[in-house]
Amino acid sequence: MTDKNGNFTTDPQEFIDYVNRETSKVLEMFSATGGDDILRQFTQSWTELATRSLEDPTVWVRAIADYQQAQFNLWRNLLSGNTSDNPIAEPTPGDRRFKAEEWSKNPVFDYIKQSYLLTSHMLMDMAQHANLSTQEQQKLEFYTQQYVDALSPSNFALTNPEVLQQALETKGASLVDGLKNLLSDIDKGRISMTDEDAFELGTNLATTEGAVVFQNDIFQLIHYKPLTEQVHERPTLIVPPSINKYYILDLQPDNSFVRYCLEQGQDVYLVSWINPSPEQRSLSWDDYVGDGVLKAIDVTKAISKQSKLNLVSWCVGGTLTASALAVLANRKDTSIGSCTFLTTLIDFSDPGDLSVYIDQYQVKHLESKVNNEGILHGRELATSFNMLRSNDLIWSYVVNNYLKGQTPPPFDILYWNSDPTNLPADMYTYYINRMYLENKLVEPDALTICGETIDLRRVKTPCYFLSTMEDHIAPWKGTFRALDLFSGTVEFVLGASGHVAGVINPAKKNRRNYWIKGELGKGPEAWLESAERQEGSWWNHWSEWLRRRAGKKVTAPTEYGTADYPVIEAAPGSYVRNRLD
Repeated sequence: MTDKNGNFTTDPQEFIDYVNRETSKVLEMFSATGGDDILRQFTQSWTELATRSLEDPTVWVRAIADYQQAQFNLWRNLLSGNTSDNPIAEPTPGDRRFKAEEWSKNPVFDYIKQSYLLTSHMLMDMAQHANLSTQEQQKLEFYTQQYVDALSPSNFALTNPEVLQQALETKGASLVDGLKNLLSDIDKGRISMTDEDAFELGTNLATTEGAVVFQNDIFQLIHYKPLTEQVHERPTLIVPPSINKYYILDLQPDNSFVRYCLEQGQDVYLVSWINPSPEQRSLSWDDYVGDGVLKAIDVTKAISKQSKLNLVSWCVGGTLTASALAVLANRKDTSIGSCTFLTTLIDFSDPGDLSVYIDQYQVKHLESKVNNEGILHGRELATSFNMLRSNDLIWSYVVNNYLKGQTPPPFDILYWNSDPTNLPADMYTYYINRMYLENKLVEPDALTICGETIDLRRVKTPCYFLSTMEDHIAPWKGTFRALDLFSGTVEFVLGASGHVAGVINPAKKNRRNYWIKGELGKGPEAWLESAERQEGSWWNHWSEWLRRRAGKKVTAPTEYGTADYPVIEAAPGSYVRNRLD
């Protein structure tokens, strides 16, 4: 289809047909990482809806009649040339798939767009008025949305005018480039979201100077070089999520949370979790708490020669840390001077959008697969998260990378997003069942972890909770419930944006905003209504809160580790470099 110089030699229509067939492989790749579950769940939900609707079919009859009339009007507009002046259906606000003028200028593609929008709106409207149980309703709406998003005409070469126009303008070079991108991603088994060749750990990501001073089968402990002559005597230990690489907290110097902590005079240690293999299937929640968080606390105290430290945790790292605090409370251990929870669910009664994946049937289905393979693959977990925003995080890349032949630009957060970690079978099954399905962590004495009966109400540690307004993984009203679980003083701050961008909001850039000082004890809505809005990043507010709990200033350490904990290797360490590719 191209000559030795790469020039396009085949009939354009023939090549477009070929690329369209190749694009179907994307759907196969998507299916292999969880896409077949979309069709299965969609079919199951709509079968139940149809069965119930037989009891009173008038709603369906009316919806179909309205749809047929709208399609008739659309067809009439097409024949009269009236399509763009009097659109029957328009994209919802924020839908960027049809922004290009080609979708409106050409009557045929305007018709394709509007016909698709009519159909998708009808399906979503029927789903939204299904009157099922709360959980089944959420599943139906979610999987219907996934289905209609996947079938958008923008996702296929022959029905996307932007793709066809670009192919003509580049004499087919865009299609050639798209095919190369597609074949490369098929080899990777995932969709590229950024120029991955633009980043290298230790070179332009995770560059903050430090050393690995301890490691076991679960984590490496990094101690960072201070950036100030004096540091607060109580060290800061950071516990990131075990389902992602830690370097989201140390991307580049201008947006590194780790570097910011060092600039504030903190003596910083950080947990870098293992990327487990199937042979490590038996690593358990107890192991992650005991040999993970609690061991990191002990080593940090030993190296710093301090009896107390401050903890910072994020997401599932926060859930592990809450478990560790409860263990320490039972042991009358007062090692933790304060604890910060970043977008962390502790009470799982409201898991937000993730609830569509969480019921007995789906959990048991995935649990069987995980137990068979020994791990929950990080790619499957990443796909599940990406599906929550599929048009932005899946289909936009299908169109740009494969149909338009574009290479996604370098973006550090998306590079990190494409670098997930596995979860061992035992740890995952405990987490999904005891936390998400049963919500046992909030029940007094319902769990025994590391030999201790757990009750979060025994925890008297001062806690700082940072949640974010648009978080779809740990919804802020769900994280707010944790404030009633601890006996110590609590500070709640609500940031703008989502689960990641709301946390990684560098103070120097002075972007976004946050809310503080809302009234506690009356629920999240009352808190927000009474809260004070602050401009900029929450980082400075948190740093001041931590400073009051960090102890006096002492001379900064000039060496890493001790005789008992010698330097193993330079940061970022070897555990974080283990990619799934």
